[in-house]
Amino acid sequence: MEFPVEKLIRAAATAREKAYAPYSNFRVGAALLTGKGHCYTGCNVENVSYGLSCCAERVALFKAVSEGERDFEAIAVTCGTEDYCTPCGACRQVLAEFGTEIKVYMVNCRGEYRVQTVGQLMPALFGGKRE
Repeated sequence: MEFPVEKLIRAAATAREKAYAPYSNFRVGAALLTGKGHCYTGCNVENVSYGLSCCAERVALFKAVSEGERDFEAIAVTCGTEDYCTPCGACRQVLAEFGTEIKVYMVNCRGEYRVQTVGQLMPALFGGKRE
């Protein structure tokens, strides 16, 4: 990846600051890298009816898709906790639609990360694009 992972992580952390999370106070940011080297960010947006909320990962992905992107290299996810921030099952499934080889950088509050592919995080996905 030519795009430095540290830059992707900083973009996710900046996006996290914009989160709308008045119910859980659990703020998440994501930054999605496309095959063309573009970066799309997202933050979680909650709603009093939790089912209508949207996770940061999907916000970033939907922004990218709405701009015509379909090829994704990596996504960084941070929630500002001691634990590494992992995507929920719904986000894993949505990401898998676009490729199981997408790298997922799961970041903690110190900027340390673990990386796995979407396929490693979701080995028994429903449908989706398979590499």
